[in-house]
Amino acid sequence: MQSAWQSIVSMHSLWRDAVLLIALAPLAYYIFATIAAFRFLDRKSKNASATTSKNFTPPVSLLKPVHGVDFGSVENFESFCQQNYPDYEILFAVNDDSDPAVPLIRDVIARFPERNIRLISGAPQIGSNKKVNNLIELARAARHEIIVLTDGDVRVSPNYLREVVAPFADPKIGAVTSFYRGITQKNLAAELEAIGAASDFFAGVLVAEWMEGISFALGASIATTKSWVTKIGGFEAIVDMHSDDYELGYRIAKAGGKIVLSHELVWTMYPAQSTTSFWNHQVRWSRTVRLCRPLSFVGLIFTHGLPWAVAAALVAPTASIAAAYLVAYLILRLITAWVVGVRVSGDETVRTKLWLVPFRDAIHFIVWLASFASNKITWGGEQFTMREGRMTPLPRP
Repeated sequence: MQSAWQSIVSMHSLWRDAVLLIALAPLAYYIFATIAAFRFLDRKSKNASATTSKNFTPPVSLLKPVHGVDFGSVENFESFCQQNYPDYEILFAVNDDSDPAVPLIRDVIARFPERNIRLISGAPQIGSNKKVNNLIELARAARHEIIVLTDGDVRVSPNYLREVVAPFADPKIGAVTSFYRGITQKNLAAELEAIGAASDFFAGVLVAEWMEGISFALGASIATTKSWVTKIGGFEAIVDMHSDDYELGYRIAKAGGKIVLSHELVWTMYPAQSTTSFWNHQVRWSRTVRLCRPLSFVGLIFTHGLPWAVAAALVAPTASIAAAYLVAYLILRLITAWVVGVRVSGDETVRTKLWLVPFRDAIHFIVWLASFASNKITWGGEQFTMREGRMTPLPRP
């Protein structure tokens, strides 16, 4: 009887020690992410003080697939017409002429007659991803070798093109991608999305860049060339992929192109949304990451600091150790969120709503768990099943 009780105690002690040890992993991750962020800022400072000028300005084709409008669409479109760049064209694409963005685009064309702007609609539906269908048509219509892809809800500074095109003076560069800071409506769900991207997602990108280099791209802004797109089989090769931005960067890197994380940030819009819409959006993206990169996604469990800190506090042998885990999580997580979200990204929501970070972390962990429930996603009012990142439409009920 005593031997059995000792075995139970020993097993309990073993599990307790395992939880306490694993709970240190997210804390170490926050430290690594903060260091990676400071490295990025240091390179930015050196680049700013360097004497190299942005005189490499070949002609550029800006490709903008657009679907619908939001609270900042007019200003977003206008920002691309106000570039400090000598020769570029802007090509918009919509699924059809009934898209509410069409009148806004036509108005922009009328107000900026000095710019070469074209609108394309009705691209052939080659695959499941409507955005990529439009990119195929845009790439065919583009007149220039360097192409810059940005989403419809993106806003840029006047020097944006100069900054993202300059690295292509080196022929080894395959793509240049950019972080984005949020412009957020006053809505809790929108603020949580902005905080998640700026303080958590970007932290992972910076750690990846430090440890192994960038082998993917971020959809808000991707500059590349027709030659590199041709090397990966054209946009047709990713027309059924949900994460077309990730796939584009990954395939260019695999083909031998170097992916550069630019110090030029863009803005993206976070419109107000309902609780249901927020949940569906978060689960869709989380499930997509799981299906595209299953091993990496499972490994994310070691970056979830809040649940591990709570678990460690529950099994800790003393109250002081329990408190140490919770305080360490809170301090290190908020430092990481501030350095990555404010110093690197310049995100105003993180700056003013830093206290929301633990709340967002709790939701994010639940979303991570929910992503394992199914291989189905809902996108644009349609349902798809996913296999290895590819979307297959499901029959409408």
